[in-house]
Amino acid sequence: MSGMHLALDLSFSHTEGKWARTGSWVGMDFPDTRMYMELARTAERAGIEMLFFGDGTGIPDTWKGSIDAAVEWGVQWPRHDMSPIIAAMSTATEHIGFGLTYSSTFMHPFYVARLLNSLDHVTGGRIAFNVVASTRGADAANYGFEQLMAHGERYERMEEFIDVCQALWNSVAPDAIVRDRETGRFADPAKVRAIDHHGRFFDVKGPLPSVPSPQVAPVLVQAGNSPRGIAASARFADLIFGFGGNLASQQRHRTMLDTALTEQGRDPAAVGILWATQVIVGRTKDEAEARRGEVLNFWSEEAVGAYLAHNAGIDFSQLPASFPLGELKAQAAAANASPGGLIGKLIGEHGEDYTMSRTEFFEHGWTSATGMDHTVCGDPGTVAGILEENFAATGARGGYMLSSPLAMPGGYADISELLVPELRRRGALAPRYPGKTLRENLAV
Repeated sequence: MSGMHLALDLSFSHTEGKWARTGSWVGMDFPDTRMYMELARTAERAGIEMLFFGDGTGIPDTWKGSIDAAVEWGVQWPRHDMSPIIAAMSTATEHIGFGLTYSSTFMHPFYVARLLNSLDHVTGGRIAFNVVASTRGADAANYGFEQLMAHGERYERMEEFIDVCQALWNSVAPDAIVRDRETGRFADPAKVRAIDHHGRFFDVKGPLPSVPSPQVAPVLVQAGNSPRGIAASARFADLIFGFGGNLASQQRHRTMLDTALTEQGRDPAAVGILWATQVIVGRTKDEAEARRGEVLNFWSEEAVGAYLAHNAGIDFSQLPASFPLGELKAQAAAANASPGGLIGKLIGEHGEDYTMSRTEFFEHGWTSATGMDHTVCGDPGTVAGILEENFAATGARGGYMLSSPLAMPGGYADISELLVPELRRRGALAPRYPGKTLRENLAV
């Protein structure tokens, strides 16, 4: 695995005011498919390997127990199923891949395995599957859960979910389809077999009623960074989605992952991490800083609160004037929410016994919600240099999942047209589309 691989994270390319900022579309609004088709063409010209879509199915409602703030300010909503958009983007491109997210906590593996097989056919082998263990109460409520599944149990379900998917993708052998025109014989029944899975969470007979796809299985992506999440990703993931912005935590994640991969009998050198990194690129440093200021001006306490509460599972509108950070950790644990995020970051910096004021918490929350705590800002040379240095310091395996807080499509176009050419000029990037499938292009 040589050189950086690059993906664009388009999960929130239309939320939190991006639809209105300088450089946004005029005459087109989300979810107009033409927006994404044009963006895909721009990214492919630059040689970016993947367009990635995270997902969530609930409207944030933890802040004040209401969806009103999220709806009013467009905070992490609306969220559409992006599989039809990906199919459309694939018709406008030839090489770039597409990452799609589904929750193993709520979805059924047979449905997901069949859908991803179909999308891999439509795209000619350019699909990645980001499997997630869901941590948000608003999502759970839409699938009939009164509370979130316990943290460890979510990963047990994820591992079985992937076991079922992999068995289904392999239930029809690659050479099973014979299509003998002389005899009319379509396939060899000896090479199409039931999986007869009977597990704790799923019972699936199989086989998959589908023709094997170009990649057979999509590239598997996983983002857990807790010890349990890392153990799950080491078991099956081809590529890891890691959290950028803090070198010490990145190095810790890389070390823990390498240990877990070795325990699974896998080669750590073959599994890269794409670090989630927000970038603001300007033609000059001053232009980049001005764009950064425009982003900060959008956010209000209501918008920040809706974002933070949704992702932490705690109604922060009820915070007292001061509190020990350990109390927030206990509240998140009681709600079976994610132990990481802003709360985990603050405890890592200050410790559980640290008493924080409400004002101080929201100051940190502002940088977390805006992504400024993991944003690289500057002209193309400055940003490229920072990424190169960080890539080397984190093991030089994988690359970056780049996002932009700027307008759609302006911020992403600047990444493609200003930053990527600078990285390529420096020789920092992996070879441009060396294969036909996403798996080949990502070298996984």
